[in-house]
Amino acid sequence: MYKHLLLTALAAVFAASTGYANQPTAKVIIQVNKTTPTSGKLMYTSYCASCHGMDGKGHGPVATELKMPPTDLTMQSRNNHGKFPDTHIVTVLQFGSDTPAHGSAEMPVWGPILGKMNVSNPQDRLLRISNLSRYLETIQAK
Repeated sequence: MYKHLLLTALAAVFAASTGYANQPTAKVIIQVNKTTPTSGKLMYTSYCASCHGMDGKGHGPVATELKMPPTDLTMQSRNNHGKFPDTHIVTVLQFGSDTPAHGSAEMPVWGPILGKMNVSNPQDRLLRISNLSRYLETIQAK
């Protein structure tokens, strides 16, 4: 009886330790440097490409470290019946989304971050988000 109980306890400890060992230990940190608000491409390269890739297809250098693969941003129009979802993109950039990765440490909500870059100019955040959204529209798959 004790042998059976001991084996069960050992199996439980092993299972718990295996589950704990599978937890990610690396934390992805994206350096946020101030860029010009007029260049959507430069902002994308600085803020988004590390996860979404330079081509926007979701294969950036840190993508493998994330729990959820980054969205293929080139498919936004195709996934929206051929129309670029600019309002949705702006909303995600400002407030996050229902996608679990958005708004977490894995996908920062960029609105507050971009807004802190030039607090003396409140229109700066909107300009940045608008230009970043317009750039994303240019990389849509045809």
